[in-house]
Amino acid sequence: MNVFIIGITGGTGSRVAGLLAKQGDLVSGLYRRPEQIAALHAVGADGTLGDVSTISEQELASAASGSDVMVFAAGAGAHDQDKMIDAVDGDGVRKATAAARSAGISRLLLVSVFPEAWRERDMPKSFEHYMAAKKRADVDLVRSELDWVILRPSALTNDPGTGSVSLGLAEIHVDISRDDVAATIAALLHSVVRRRILEVTAGSTPIGSAVTALLN
Repeated sequence: MNVFIIGITGGTGSRVAGLLAKQGDLVSGLYRRPEQIAALHAVGADGTLGDVSTISEQELASAASGSDVMVFAAGAGAHDQDKMIDAVDGDGVRKATAAARSAGISRLLLVSVFPEAWRERDMPKSFEHYMAAKKRADVDLVRSELDWVILRPSALTNDPGTGSVSLGLAEIHVDISRDDVAATIAALLHSVVRRRILEVTAGSTPIGSAVTALLN
């Protein structure tokens, strides 16, 4: 399988790239800084220099051409700015959807966000705007003709993965390691799951079994 990852050098995207490359998939993606290409090559992946917030739809389609599936794992991250959130988490997803269509890529897996507002927590200033942008992007993708999967993980940690999760149409969100999210994405890409909105958090079900259970 040939996979193109937007956000391939990020905390989740880089883990997905490494897992897929180890499984024998061809992996490439969009990276923002020239020095990042060495890290991609180190895990067996390749890439195209570009930023999803500024790249054109046509340029993105050209970079992803020949791929079987696109993964959108990018995010504005620590940028507490509405403009950056809109450019990456909102317009970036719409651009990726259009680019996938132009490149003849029928599948797109979007890493979204847990649906809880978590107003009781000390969230960043732009958190509400971020949640609204992510929701609009989800809706835009759902209304497309692509074979999409939207994965909504809990708050992400850098703890070592456990290999087990709680995965379903709705979950009570706590947190989850990036390792386990990446492994869930890799398993979903190698499954026949299509056009499903899924939530994932820490749990006790082995990831392979959790994905297989979606087919029952």
